[in-house]
Amino acid sequence: MLKYAIIFALISLVAGALGFSGVAAGAAGIAKVLFVLFVLFLVIAVVFVVLAVLGIGAARKALK
Repeated sequence: MLKYAIIFALISLVAGALGFSGVAAGAAGIAKVLFVLFVLFLVIAVVFVVLAVLGIGAARKALK
């Protein structure tokens, strides 16, 4: 148990050091940018899937 207490104490010290400096704000900014990029990629992927599904349906109708 002492081992876990020491580990959590070190983690809390690191988190405190990051929280009280500009590093946390920088990390939050990077996280926001990455979130927007991944949402953009998700929207693009959904559009391509919808276009592919609609395209396959149109091709099947044209062959009949």
